[in-house]
Amino acid sequence: MTYSLEDLLHLMNRLRDPQYGCPWDIKQTYATIVPHTLEEAYEVADAIERGDFDHLQGELGDLLFQVVYYSQLAREEGRFEFAGVVDSITRKLVRRHPHVFPTGDLYAPLDVPRLNEEQVKERWEQIKAEERAEKSAEPQQLSLLDDVPAALPALSRSAKLQKRAGQVGFDWPDALPVLDKVREELDEVLEAMSENDPAAVADEIGDLLFSVVNLARHLKVDPETALRGANGKFERRFRFIEQALRDTRRPMEDCTLEELDALWGEAKRQEKNAPGCG
Repeated sequence: MTYSLEDLLHLMNRLRDPQYGCPWDIKQTYATIVPHTLEEAYEVADAIERGDFDHLQGELGDLLFQVVYYSQLAREEGRFEFAGVVDSITRKLVRRHPHVFPTGDLYAPLDVPRLNEEQVKERWEQIKAEERAEKSAEPQQLSLLDDVPAALPALSRSAKLQKRAGQVGFDWPDALPVLDKVREELDEVLEAMSENDPAAVADEIGDLLFSVVNLARHLKVDPETALRGANGKFERRFRFIEQALRDTRRPMEDCTLEELDALWGEAKRQEKNAPGCG
């Protein structure tokens, strides 16, 4: 037997049944579920980055369950149901792809001339700008930045804030002046350090990180993905050092920094010489 989406919705309803449901699930709220949603999204990303496609299906199921959970909470409050979630995203994507659905009919014949990638991107941004313009007419939309989610990871949110500002011309023309800005911010970190001002150091480090995100954006590098890659590289090399010391029965605490750095260099060399690395 293969369960369906309807079965999952029924399961969610049973879990939240006030009399017969699960005590943990019954007491949950939108806010208490958010950390689980973020965790599940990262687990999907982690499975993809590791090429662990055997477990990707399960991780996607965990993420889907988060959407079902929020929809159940909203249904109980009379706000909307899961079907409304499906309807809203389908309508949005049909509207944002007029080059695929020129008549707005999801099931229209596939006889539309194809646009190139640049044309598609330009049209996509135009449609999103129109949608934001509609929202800006509403009293609660006071800034172009209002709908950039505050709960995003800081690197991703920085990139979105910068991109949004850039759409109205508040941006560097290319990457080189951004690189100069990174150097400027690094000098300001050094100045704050020389003044032994912890608050100023923290403030300048934040500015430096923000500038590095801006540089990544101009170079068309996703900063969150880049940092995750750097984290993975550090972890691999540190584990190499641990294993090398384990093989020689030496505690890491007994090693000098020079010895550890030499092992780090060896880990880098082995990565470089590994098959598939040129």
